Amino acid sequence: QVQLVESGGGLVQAGGSLRLSCAASGRTSSSSRIGWFRQAPGKEREFAAAISWRNAITYYADSVKGRFTISRDNAENTVYLQMNSLKPEDTGVYYCASAPYYSSSYYAPREYNYWGQGTQVTVSS
Repeated sequence: QVQLVESGGGLVQAGGSLRLSCAASGRTSSSSRIGWFRQAPGKEREFAAAISWRNAITYYADSVKGRFTISRDNAENTVYLQMNSLKPEDTGVYYCASAPYYSSSYYAPREYNYWGQGTQVTVSS
């Protein structure tokens, strides 16, 4: 199993920044990729960004491209999500998730088999 713990959420004004962290432990060798997803109240969970452990290939949703940056520290088994120019519509619970090597889609939640508990991000207008 892979255990994931998110941190770094909070309340910020529109235009501000936050950095989320996702610390992975356990069988991290079975993890191919870490994705960040978010879920606003009453809405489905949606993909935000993802990064592969081995070669740091990154993927972004159009809604966050140019504002969010995903990175990883392999030595610390930690993935970061730097969020700049935050908007009220970025509000939600942010989850990090681990995908196995056989997963085929980087944006579909069903392709990720381990999830963290989530961290709340609230952007006020």
